[in-house]
Amino acid sequence: MNISMLDNPFVLYGYEGPENFCDREQESQIIKDGLYNGSHICVISPRRMGKTSLVHHVLQQIKGERQEARCFYVDIYSTKDLSDFVKQLAKSIIGKLDTPLQKAESFASQFFKGTQLTVSTDVFTGLPKWGISFQPHETEYTLDQLFGYIAQSGRECYIAIDEFQQINEYPEKNVEALLRTYVQNARNVHFIFLGSKLHMMNAMFNSPKHPFFKSTEQLTLSALNEDVYFTFAQERLLRKHIVLPKEMFEKLYAQVDGVTWYIQAVLNMLYRQENIQVDEQTLLNSIYQVIMLQETGYRQQYDMLTQTQAKLLMAVAQEGRVKAIRASSFIQRYHLKSGSIDRALDYLLKNEYIYQAEKEYMVYDRFFGWWLKEQ
Repeated sequence: MNISMLDNPFVLYGYEGPENFCDREQESQIIKDGLYNGSHICVISPRRMGKTSLVHHVLQQIKGERQEARCFYVDIYSTKDLSDFVKQLAKSIIGKLDTPLQKAESFASQFFKGTQLTVSTDVFTGLPKWGISFQPHETEYTLDQLFGYIAQSGRECYIAIDEFQQINEYPEKNVEALLRTYVQNARNVHFIFLGSKLHMMNAMFNSPKHPFFKSTEQLTLSALNEDVYFTFAQERLLRKHIVLPKEMFEKLYAQVDGVTWYIQAVLNMLYRQENIQVDEQTLLNSIYQVIMLQETGYRQQYDMLTQTQAKLLMAVAQEGRVKAIRASSFIQRYHLKSGSIDRALDYLLKNEYIYQAEKEYMVYDRFFGWWLKEQ
């Protein structure tokens, strides 16, 4: 069991065990049912909705239900090419398909001939940490070795790959097709593909032009049930004699469209107090405290923009939601230049300053939007 070392139950980053995880029972069951019945799963949602925590929660459950299985989580957000991808995947898997260490090392060395393997100790966990190095021209060969290593282990494996749309940014051609071939032939591996860029993930898994077309069951993550989330929050706040009226929680939930991280951040801030009744001013103060902690990053993000991009972003923040972003009334109200709207909008969308949902544009980071309105 994963035991949390946190005093504050409102977790902001990572997964701290089932006690500090709210609901998602239906989603967890959907993912497990798909995996246990031979499907791969694609989980799509905007950032900060909680998909990464959900998948860690599911993997934790699988470990308990299928103790001989091996579960791996791989975040490829920072990878720049296929070589980085292979290294990240290898680092997460090598040495963990067998025990003890001597046996694992012997087994791994059979498959990675000509590839340098290293073993060190993780300073945080004290567990062995594996590394791998190879020449760029050996990337596909090493990938083949890695999948051979997984197959020959005979272990049932569950591999979650986060920010999977990142493979579309790699300079190599046909990465999707290459990976699809290995995924399709890996009989003992069940994959969960997670992604936050909705249009890219939808294209990858729902367009017949892409190799992963219809290769998974798909789950689009929505906001947590408001009533269930309130009960979760209320029970934990009462441990410190903090009373959160339902109408205050409803106000918070509505202001951030139910997006998990923003609610967690405010609840985390409230939990630092004790013996209080949360009213509108207390709630607002907690929101601004969270925003202040992010202010340096917000200012850096804003300063990186051109004048045109900054003006468009500020206009969207002032409006909150914009349906007709190219409408003359919107352009005139904020003194924008119609000829440069499309180029600025493309940049802001690609770099996740702005998010489009249900034909409306809004600032992706809700608290960044609030900060912009105060400037």
